[in-house]
Amino acid sequence: MSNKNVPCPCGQPSFAKCCGRFISGAEIPATAELLMRSRYSAYVLRDEAYLRATWFADTLPEEELTGETDVKWIGLDIKKHTHAKDSDEATVEFVARFKVAGRAHRMHEISNFVRQPDAQGQARWYYVDGSFPEDR
Repeated sequence: MSNKNVPCPCGQPSFAKCCGRFISGAEIPATAELLMRSRYSAYVLRDEAYLRATWFADTLPEEELTGETDVKWIGLDIKKHTHAKDSDEATVEFVARFKVAGRAHRMHEISNFVRQPDAQGQARWYYVDGSFPEDR
């Protein structure tokens, strides 16, 4: 998916100018929202390595993240991005739409993110966990 004219899975016009630059490692997402978008795109592309690299180590599950081959992701809607100035924590509320066996579903989640230095000392955002508003 390297063509500059290919739309981004997250809904933006250009994969190369949007999530592609993060998934390729050329850039680091500057906000939790950009990380959320790139993680959604990584699920669409079944990029297990990117998903694991952007998941907070203390909450990273052992099982495969992209193992469900019958899921077709069809859209992302960011509802809200909350990040207090000078804070290393943020939340992103989103709705992801997908199909399984031709049947449409939606996942509404409020995701928690934390910004920490990586192994090279560069601050980056990581997905920690999420909650589902319908479950509250």
